[in-house]
Amino acid sequence: MEMNTVNSNIHGTEGFVNANTGVTTNYNGGGLSAEMKTFYDKTLIELAKPNLVHMQFGQKRPIPANGGRTVEFRRMKPLAKNLNTITEGITPGGTKMTVVPLTATLNQYGDYIEQTDLIEMTSIDNTVIEATKLLADQAGRTIDTIVRDVLQTGTNVNYCSKIKDGVLVPVTSRAALDETAKLRVVDVFRAAAQLKAVNAPTIDGKYVAIIHPHVAFDLMQEAGDAWLDIKKYAEPEKILNGELGCLGGVRFVESSEAKINCSGEILPGLKNIDIVGFNGEDNPDFYQNIDGIGTTYSLSANQIITSELVGKTLQIFNPVSETAKVFTIVGVCCSEQMIFADRDLSDVFSTYSAHHVLSAFGGGLNGMATYSTIFLGRDAYGIIDINGTGTIEHIVKQRGYGNDPLNQRSSIGWKAFMCAAILADDYILRVESGSSFSPSITEPN
Repeated sequence: MEMNTVNSNIHGTEGFVNANTGVTTNYNGGGLSAEMKTFYDKTLIELAKPNLVHMQFGQKRPIPANGGRTVEFRRMKPLAKNLNTITEGITPGGTKMTVVPLTATLNQYGDYIEQTDLIEMTSIDNTVIEATKLLADQAGRTIDTIVRDVLQTGTNVNYCSKIKDGVLVPVTSRAALDETAKLRVVDVFRAAAQLKAVNAPTIDGKYVAIIHPHVAFDLMQEAGDAWLDIKKYAEPEKILNGELGCLGGVRFVESSEAKINCSGEILPGLKNIDIVGFNGEDNPDFYQNIDGIGTTYSLSANQIITSELVGKTLQIFNPVSETAKVFTIVGVCCSEQMIFADRDLSDVFSTYSAHHVLSAFGGGLNGMATYSTIFLGRDAYGIIDINGTGTIEHIVKQRGYGNDPLNQRSSIGWKAFMCAAILADDYILRVESGSSFSPSITEPN
């Protein structure tokens, strides 16, 4: 009588385990079998997808086979109007499509977690799966940020108005934004109108905006009943990843990775430097103290000034004239508490004000956190298809790989190729604002 046998291709921690004989055959090269590798690759991608908000709307391209590191994206140039009349019986000459090629350089990213045999044997969790979850989250946020930062380079930008003396006043630079410069309903309608005016194609009938939760909170509070929640959508099966709702013909997708601009600290423990005086004339005494650095502009400050400030890039904002300027510190004079700038700052100091404050470059008023909401039309940018062959890889190395004579270490990692490029700058609009959360945010993302 023939004995029943069970599947002999059981995946063990060290290799294939034959359930009939108990014999273990090592995986080739110290890695996983092809089936397990495929499983973990798919697992990594699926776990990473919730973070890939900025990638949803890009024109997708595969990694070029044997094409080096350059990826070519293409877009069709809109046809010009043809106002010529057609003559009876004569076929007109027709027109040709114009393809606009744009290229981006492919880069590789990745990270890994190494663990010991003791952790594997004593942990109550499947450490490969747990590490994969952590790495997938990291991979998703990393790849999404790469795309986000490319979108931030778009040249079209609006600044939200802020409240001054009880009324809304226009803002013309990031440095003037504060917590009252919230994204409002009128800003949404304005952004949609600007995209319509350049004939930006919609994405399934509407434009899309990627918004930070802090900004979404302010907008939804102001919009009230005008805000259409996703629960009221006629086709809920078409909800986008991260979608919150719709307003003014724009679908809003929420992401904690939407860009925050924040100056941070100038030095540890030093957020801002208050200015107590300005000298725009030559001062030989100060030149001597700073070894003859060739600048004629010096600022008196009320903090203790140290040489660690030299080389720092700062911004200064005049609240009276609403003007800002960026400069680099080229020298200091500690005994006089003087800072020497690398350029003319006299236009910022049109009138002396005790409210002049220096902050690290990058944020809003006095370095306050500001936010970028990206409004998009279809085919505005291109990306590498995350689902393409070879784009992202999950790598598991069993104990004993590499220089591991006692089989003490194993590792789990990810590796990915990614690049992004703006294809139609007119189809991207960055709207910068503050939020009610701005004063409490101290770091950019």
